[in-house]
Amino acid sequence: MPLKREQPERALDALQNLDPLLEHRSRLGACVLLATVERASFARLKELLKESDGNLGAHLRRLEDATYVEVKKEFVERKPISWYALTANGRTALKLHLKALAQVIGKPQ
Repeated sequence: MPLKREQPERALDALQNLDPLLEHRSRLGACVLLATVERASFARLKELLKESDGNLGAHLRRLEDATYVEVKKEFVERKPISWYALTANGRTALKLHLKALAQVIGKPQ
């Protein structure tokens, strides 16, 4: 079935709506994971995303700087634990990014 002329143009327009901050697998993955829970520890995100401490820390810092995630630090049995949660701003950005992705691939949202 041939593509209608407006389909590729619509997909190109949708590319403009992608959030550059969420184009990296680790940042998108962190937001998707955090959207499913109230909060997650750094260690759990590291395990699920299969990232090194340094890489994940840098990606989470960028999300924190953009106010997409917030971090709360606490000590449990003298061990520091960083808990991450998706903010309202992060949820909105994730929804818009996923909507744009759906438009790029031609799936109506």
